[in-house]
Amino acid sequence: MKETPLSNCERDFLLKAIQEKKRLDGRQTYDYRKLKIMFGTDFGCCFVELGKTRVMAQVSCELVAPKESRPNEGIMFFNIELSPMASPAFEQGRQSELSVKLNRQLERCLRNSKCIDLESLCVVSGEKVWQIRVDVHTLNHDGNLMDAASITAIAALCHFRRPDVGIQGDEITVYSPNERDPIPLSIYHMPISVSFAFFQQGTYLLVDPCEREERVMDGLLMIAMNKHREICSIQSSGGIMLLKEQVMRCSKIASVKVSEITKLITKALENDKTARKAGGKCGFAESMPQERITALKMEETPVEMTDATEQANDIDRMVEVPPQIQSPVVPIPGMGQVGQGLQNNWGIEEDDLDEEDSDNKETTMEVEEKRQAEGDVVELSDSDSEEDEVVILQPEATGGVQKNTSTSSHLKGPAASKKRHRK
Repeated sequence: MKETPLSNCERDFLLKAIQEKKRLDGRQTYDYRKLKIMFGTDFGCCFVELGKTRVMAQVSCELVAPKESRPNEGIMFFNIELSPMASPAFEQGRQSELSVKLNRQLERCLRNSKCIDLESLCVVSGEKVWQIRVDVHTLNHDGNLMDAASITAIAALCHFRRPDVGIQGDEITVYSPNERDPIPLSIYHMPISVSFAFFQQGTYLLVDPCEREERVMDGLLMIAMNKHREICSIQSSGGIMLLKEQVMRCSKIASVKVSEITKLITKALENDKTARKAGGKCGFAESMPQERITALKMEETPVEMTDATEQANDIDRMVEVPPQIQSPVVPIPGMGQVGQGLQNNWGIEEDDLDEEDSDNKETTMEVEEKRQAEGDVVELSDSDSEEDEVVILQPEATGGVQKNTSTSSHLKGPAASKKRHRK
C-alpha cells in the first residue's frame, strides 16, 4: 500500500512554517523530541520511544564457526524489519529501499566503528565463536527511524549478557544463568546517529525531523558520533550540495545531542541494574502504565485501627455537652408546665394552698362548736359516706318545725370553702 501524498496546501504550509522557524509540534529548530528508554525482562531487550516513533530491539547469540578470513573474531549481524503495523507504506515480507538503507547505515554505525570487541567473542580459534544478532523492529513510524534504531541497538547491546563458556579438552560447555552469571559484551564506546533535514537547498536546517517534515525536505545528513566527539560515520542523501561550514555546524550540534543521549542511556542502564539487584519492578511490561477496566472491582482502602479507641475518647472530650431542654415557665394563672424536676405552677403556689386549707379547717370547726354550744343543732349521721344529713331545729313563732337538709363535703381546699359561701 502506497503512502498518501501530501497536498500542495500542506506542503506550502509546512515550508512556510519552517521559514518562520516554527514546527508543527512546537519545537525549536535544534530540539529533539521526548526520548524514553525501557528494558525488557530478559537481557538484551530494549524499547525506545522518540516522540511517536517506537522501535524495539532484541539481541541474541549462538555458537557458530568463524569466517575463514577472521578466525579469531566473532560475528555481528543486524536486521531491521519494517512491519505494516508501523506504517501502511511498509509491506510484509519484502525489503524496501528504506529498510536496505537503514540496515547499511546501522552496520556502518555500529560494526565498522569497532565499538564492540569482536575478538572477545572467540571461544576456540578457527572453530567456535559467538555470533551476535541484533533484530530491530519498528512499531510505529513518525519520522527519524535511523536515530531511534541506533539508540535502541546500542542500548540493547549494552544491556545484553552472553552465557559463560567452559572448555575441557575438546568439549565446550555452555553454562546456564543459574549455574554461572552471564557475561556482558566488551563495548568501547557508544556511537549514536543524529539526523539533520535540509530545506530549500540547504537554506534551512532542522534536527530530528518528523514524518511530515521528511516528506517535504530536500536532503538528509546523518552523522554517527560518540561522546568523545569522534565521528564514526557520516552519510548524505537527497542530492543537495552542502558547504563545509554547514557540515561543521551540524557536527557541533551532533556532539551536544550525543552527549545528552549517552547520559540518558547510562542512567537507564544503572536504574535497571539497581532494580534487578533490589528485586523491584523491571522489564518492559512493568514500565507500561496499567490501564484496566475496574468497573466491577473496587480497591480496598487501608484503614489504620491501632489508635481508634484513643481517637474516639479524644473526640468525646472535645465535644461539648448539649444543654438540657426545659419547658418554658408560664407565669399566667391557670397555665402550668409538665416535666420532671420542674416547678409545678398552676397559678397558685402549693404553700398558699396549704395555708388556705388550714384556715378553712379552723373556721369550720369554730362554727360547729358554736352551734353545738347553743343546742339547736343536732347532727344525725347514719353512715360514713361523704354526704351527711344534718337536721337543724329552731323554735318558730307558729310552733312548727322546719327541716333543712344540707350536704357538707369533706373535701378540703378552695372547693369546699366556695360551697359553704353559696349556702
